[in-house]
Amino acid sequence: MSLLSAIPAGMVVGLDTGPLVYWIEQHADYHPILQPFFQTRLNAGLNEAVTSVVSLSEVLVKPFTLLRSDLVTQYRDFLLRSSHFSVQEITIAIAERAAELRARYGVRLPDAFQIAAALDQKATFFITNDLGLKRVTELTVLVLKDFLAPPAP
Repeated sequence: MSLLSAIPAGMVVGLDTGPLVYWIEQHADYHPILQPFFQTRLNAGLNEAVTSVVSLSEVLVKPFTLLRSDLVTQYRDFLLRSSHFSVQEITIAIAERAAELRARYGVRLPDAFQIAAALDQKATFFITNDLGLKRVTELTVLVLKDFLAPPAP
């Protein structure tokens, strides 16, 4: 099964930071898995995607450390100017929902913010590479590792 076939058109999809890094920086293993979703679904407006401002903070650390202003610009352009993609601020309602998620599932606070922001925007799917987030049951968590081709014998 492909990532694209796991997500019906018309659904809102939450994105963790990892998939955004894999997409922008064209990760050898994960970019090909994500490409059909970003190009076929998001670009055409067949799905909407959402992340929180946590992703903006997380993705900019390495480019700032490496003094890669080109990569900072690339991340900002994608996160803040892409069609059918939104970056949610952490509101009081999202903060309280994150606290509930953290209490219920024991997830790290940044992950709880990400999922709470996705739920706030009515996401029913969440793409991550964090297997531990599969314990969250409020939405369908899709782990990218599950979509890797099996190793050749």
